[in-house]
Amino acid sequence: TSRPACDFSSVGVPVAIVFARAYYVLFQWPYYAAHPEDIVAVWKGGLAIHGALIGSGLVALFYARRRRVSVWWLLDVAAPSLIIGQAIGRWGNFMNQEAHGGPVSRAFLESLHLPNWIIEQMNIGGTYYHPTFLYESIWDFLGFLLLITVRRRLSLLRGELIALYAIWYSVGRTYIEGMRTDSLMLTPTIRMAQVMGLLLIALGVAVIVFRR
Repeated sequence: TSRPACDFSSVGVPVAIVFARAYYVLFQWPYYAAHPEDIVAVWKGGLAIHGALIGSGLVALFYARRRRVSVWWLLDVAAPSLIIGQAIGRWGNFMNQEAHGGPVSRAFLESLHLPNWIIEQMNIGGTYYHPTFLYESIWDFLGFLLLITVRRRLSLLRGELIALYAIWYSVGRTYIEGMRTDSLMLTPTIRMAQVMGLLLIALGVAVIVFRR
């Protein structure tokens, strides 16, 4: 008897976590080479969304082949859930007071009309910081609205929704990344997330052109 293919999410989520951790460790290798016991210490932080995208993308390819469905269709189905998940997930950075930008004044944060509980959570050791988690969360939420609106109102070819996700998310992430103080670096001056962002924008455009 043939064994049924496992559910996509039940495999995709753990693989995405493993790849997210591996990606982070790779770009922090000098530290982890000296502290190998911390490689598996995910509770100390250190997951990268681009690693998760690579891992889940590979699972999608395998799953689509196994189930004999279009990988474009599968990725399009996942795209809205993926970006709303990212919008929600950024609030974990807020709770942990991480993934923030550079120092700003309290007056600047007040000028954004933020509630006091957000402003005070951005007070870390007596210094206020850019709430880059919030910028990206809002950007991702707008991307979610865009994706579901486009899916309902336009006639898209398979693969175009995931391409639109890649373009939208990457434009915002590439810009916001420039404000952050904890970026993974490819070189001392080049942020890896910005490199990946530009690659995903190019890939998204290429997919749309190819599918058309």
